[in-house]
Amino acid sequence: MRAVALALLAAALGAGPAAAERLIVSLSANEVAIGSNYTGAQLVLFGVIERDGQTADRPGDYDVVVTLRGPRENLTVRRKEALGPVWINRSQQKFVAVPTVLGVFSSRRLEEIASEPVRARLRLGLEAIVQAPEFTYDRGRQDDPFRAGLIRLKMRDGLWAQTGRGVVFVTRDFFRATLPIPGTASIGNYDVEVLVMAEGTLISRRNASFEVVKAGFEEQITAFAQERSLVYGLLIGTMSLAFGWFATVIFRRD
Repeated sequence: MRAVALALLAAALGAGPAAAERLIVSLSANEVAIGSNYTGAQLVLFGVIERDGQTADRPGDYDVVVTLRGPRENLTVRRKEALGPVWINRSQQKFVAVPTVLGVFSSRRLEEIASEPVRARLRLGLEAIVQAPEFTYDRGRQDDPFRAGLIRLKMRDGLWAQTGRGVVFVTRDFFRATLPIPGTASIGNYDVEVLVMAEGTLISRRNASFEVVKAGFEEQITAFAQERSLVYGLLIGTMSLAFGWFATVIFRRD
């Protein structure tokens, strides 16, 4: 038994280090400021795939999939059904930790990059992310309309997107991707996951992040409300009473 273990160890050492590319990514900004006139923004992600001596002659091209995830929220998707002449909410499904903003950008269509089992395992694409078992309680096929409805509603609101040509290779090893931040983006931390694929197999993975924050007068009000909540509450109450009294004076009938 000991001899077998020593033989396996010698074979592993003799094989040398596993061939692997190194991925380096960078964002054009680490912070997006939202003010009163904010209507949306764009960040640019740059990436470089560094090869070592064993991967310099790898045949074929790389594929890249970039997934942008915003702050999470819990929500419920309801399904309307006809009850006579009236449409009412008869069934629903709850979803947990749903990204408020979700974008999937790839160098090609995901179906061309990896097989369905690989996409499901790596969570590649909106459908694979929503179909993940941790996204909601698994009730079998009866969940499908709610998961599809969630994707449809989020895409309609411009908060979710999937683009099969969202990653552009400038050279064979250098790529960039434009990440849109919608005008209704939530405040908080945003995660960016970058996967490099080759012939349907994951080669390298890297994560980055940035933050969406309030700026200008909105930021000052938010900070004041958090730091001096009692004073803020008294001021709001006093202002409400003052406006109410002022309205009664203006519209008073003599």
